[in-house]
Amino acid sequence: MSVVLRIPTPLRKYTGGKAEVQAEGVSVREVFDNVETVHRGVKEKVFDESGSIRRFINVFINGEDVRYMQGPETKVKPGDELSIVPAIAGGSSPCCCKGRRG
Repeated sequence: MSVVLRIPTPLRKYTGGKAEVQAEGVSVREVFDNVETVHRGVKEKVFDESGSIRRFINVFINGEDVRYMQGPETKVKPGDELSIVPAIAGGSSPCCCKGRRG
């Protein structure tokens, strides 16, 4: 049995439009290595040149952020669900009171 990797919309161009792909592996890193052999480009968007998960990408295993586990070395088991979640950065909105006096 394999692991399910959920693919966010911006990365589906690398998976032929698939929202989920199946992959084998004993760690998060190995799952991505195996996904990369079939779906070139996914790993590059998730991992930086040093092999770390990119700063603005989150990877969850069964709903838990792998950064708070063992990162890319977090162990996976058959049936686990991995999710790639791009971080959402907020901006500042102008204050409705800006420039008003009184």
